[in-house]
Amino acid sequence: MQTHLADFIRDTPAGREADAILRKCVHCGFCTATCPTYQLLGDELDGPRGRIYLIKELLEGAAVTEKTRLHLDRCLTCRSCETTCPSGVQYSRLVDIGREVIDKRLARGGLEQMKRAALKTLLSTNWIFSPAYRLGQWLRPLLPTRLAAMVLPYRASGVRPGSRHARRMIALAGCVQPAMAPNINAAAARVLDALGVSLIESPQAGCCGALPLHLDDIEAAKAAARRNIDAWCPLLEAGAEAIVVTASGCGTQVRDYAHLLADDADYAAKAARVALLSFDISEVILAERDKLLALLAKKGVEKLAFHSPCSLQHGLKVRGSVETLLEAAGFLLTPVADSHLCCGSAGSYSVLQPGIAKKLRDNKLSALLAGGPAAIATANIGCLAHLQAGSDVAVRHWIEILDERL
Repeated sequence: MQTHLADFIRDTPAGREADAILRKCVHCGFCTATCPTYQLLGDELDGPRGRIYLIKELLEGAAVTEKTRLHLDRCLTCRSCETTCPSGVQYSRLVDIGREVIDKRLARGGLEQMKRAALKTLLSTNWIFSPAYRLGQWLRPLLPTRLAAMVLPYRASGVRPGSRHARRMIALAGCVQPAMAPNINAAAARVLDALGVSLIESPQAGCCGALPLHLDDIEAAKAAARRNIDAWCPLLEAGAEAIVVTASGCGTQVRDYAHLLADDADYAAKAARVALLSFDISEVILAERDKLLALLAKKGVEKLAFHSPCSLQHGLKVRGSVETLLEAAGFLLTPVADSHLCCGSAGSYSVLQPGIAKKLRDNKLSALLAGGPAAIATANIGCLAHLQAGSDVAVRHWIEILDERL
């Protein structure tokens, strides 16, 4: 694709990156076949190829309009198109650049700004979100059906093993997961403890930064990355082997720290190190598969449907690891049609684009439940909560299920 970027961005780091990405695109349209919003809405501008044209026009100096913003806002940033693209177009980074340009040149309405600010503050501030969510869990039986469906039932985390092994890894606690599903990281700690690895956390670490990035606040995302890097580097220097993430959405963000802080002289090298040492929990356990198999005592066959989050299969490019571990534990995984398509959660997307998110969730649940599973397993807290809100069948993180089998 030929480009003629405008003066305001041509010689900037973002402009150079956007130019390189745009020039890789060959207009083939393979991406539209796997784009959830294009499949749902049938509008070329709600698919990756159409959005790429819109961003190109913006960067070449075209007027910034609400119509352009609408089509970029509708993008889930699921990265399914990146998996499909034969040319290696890094679409998600191009969308981030396009959204940042729009945000700087066309202010959102006051109500929309308030909604986004409230979301960012509530969800990324643990001392606000945790008591509010716990209150919602207590009041869940009294809440209207639609509101109650948005709150996961309370599940105790159980006993969490102390740090007793020579091998140690760092867990990201995150922002919403400790309140919504505290048993996920506790289960991960128990499984790794059985494999001879202690899982530790740094109280100084917090939100991975994905949420503010989704809400167009790139500076807040960078600040979150710097805070976590400062919290983790001393532990890495003290011998911790890796950073383990149990929410694949957060894992994708941490893996992108090297890119996010590439122009930060003080943090670029540290960010690259953290990104290199960050792993999804499935990657860590799969590396210990022989030890795991020696511990497993299969208890009959239970049918499970596995929902692979977009952040796991398209963002982290981790495919098949969870399925291998669950099958090794004796579970029968039911087939899931169109497993590459997004469930509609996508961070704050399900709140900001509820109509599209609900349709995508209904389609995903139909595919997941077609095989008659006893439960649905997934790998990301956002997907878990979003799917559970529309399903009577239990939706759980796969590490909890493996923990119980052990």
